[in-house]
Amino acid sequence: MKQVDRQAIIDDLERARRDFHRLLDGASKPELSQPSRGTRWTNEQLLFHMLFGFILVRVLLIIVRLFWRLPDGASRRFSQILNAATAPFHVVNYFGACGGALVFNHRRMGVRFDRTLDAIEARLVDEAEADLHRGMHYPERWDPYFTDFMTLKDIYRYPTLHFDHHARQLTLGRSA
Repeated sequence: MKQVDRQAIIDDLERARRDFHRLLDGASKPELSQPSRGTRWTNEQLLFHMLFGFILVRVLLIIVRLFWRLPDGASRRFSQILNAATAPFHVVNYFGACGGALVFNHRRMGVRFDRTLDAIEARLVDEAEADLHRGMHYPERWDPYFTDFMTLKDIYRYPTLHFDHHARQLTLGRSA
């Protein structure tokens, strides 16, 4: 079992932090209300969705710990049930970002991003090496960066993949 390069994960998280703040700080109010590219969200709603990807990681870490203690079939069945609920998930995901951007608008997102990232990084540093290789089955139809089986290491890497994907859809500083 190859040792996880925690510093590489932290470096990616810190790059995302710098990019997130650069995007927030450089966005004008009119730009935030413009549509993003390839989604139904505005730039501000998409920025919240990107933040939510990091918030979600903290929940996913708990879920993985629960399921790795159960027989393999438990997480496989859970994943199948969630995959079957993909359509309603996407509706909730869409409206969640719309509502989330009202509560955690551009003025509040940066602080929440920093607190969330600090907690993720602190948790990563404290993880036992063996635990980073444990995992569970995931609903791969929910997100292009979910795979059938994901380890804790994969979960720590997920938010930057999700972030980078959506950063390309923002229209900040350019026309939609």
